[in-house]
Amino acid sequence: MDKNLIQRTISGIVYVAIIILCTTPLGAQLINSIVPDLVKQQYLYYGLITLLLGVGSWECFKIMKFGNGYERWVVLPLIIFIFYIFSKRYFHFDFFFDFRISEILALLLIVIAVVTLFKYPNELYYDSGKLIFTVIYVALPFSFALGLPKFSRFDDRFSLEVLFLFVLIWSSDTFAYLTGKFFGKHKMAPKISPKKTWEGYIGGVLLTLVLSYFIEQYQPDLRGNWIVVGFLVAAFAPVGDLVESQLKRNFGVKDSGNIIPGHGGVLDRLDSFLICVPVVYLYFILEKFI
Repeated sequence: MDKNLIQRTISGIVYVAIIILCTTPLGAQLINSIVPDLVKQQYLYYGLITLLLGVGSWECFKIMKFGNGYERWVVLPLIIFIFYIFSKRYFHFDFFFDFRISEILALLLIVIAVVTLFKYPNELYYDSGKLIFTVIYVALPFSFALGLPKFSRFDDRFSLEVLFLFVLIWSSDTFAYLTGKFFGKHKMAPKISPKKTWEGYIGGVLLTLVLSYFIEQYQPDLRGNWIVVGFLVAAFAPVGDLVESQLKRNFGVKDSGNIIPGHGGVLDRLDSFLICVPVVYLYFILEKFI
């Protein structure tokens, strides 16, 4: 068997296991079965997001090749400051998905950053543009990810929104790949991601909708309607992949890193996650008013 395939399989299994343990009560249950009352699930999830944010920030910093100006020294403190603000809300149970202008503006900044990447890429060759893009592209999605799961200060219940978000992203990628492989003829963005086809995209949306229907039926405690979430994930997950591909293409980089052997870096694995989290977060805000 190909050694690279074995490496990819093992690292993929470890990656999925870590996600499951940190986004469900299983992680805390496993640790507490060894050392009673050592950790709560919300701390495991927070640790996971913090780790991914740190590695992803470093990868984006390297991809964009900052110069020697002040920007290279400001980017990390800004990322830490933004994540700190959301961390305070996380530990004070302050994510109520009310209509906050500051959150809407932050979500709008992500849209502006994506548009800039595709339409005005020359702006990102200046260190000031690199600074703004890195903070928006990395810090905001991981910060919003802290608001997706529900848990209470009075018990150890921890909801599964993030786990099923990952499941839908994985299913969307898998279904789109398989549909595109067997039926794909029309390229979506041949210069950015030659393997993506419109047939694969449509197949990913339809089959992910089927999976999201079963999630909605058998997980009624999840926030929102998960058929809607499934559609949003399937629609925007490929966008996340195109965003990261365009970013690497602009700066002549093949992979964001090598922390996951055979799979690349954190940004390579979480490109869809970085776009889907803000989209789903916005849906959770709006669904309260619909």
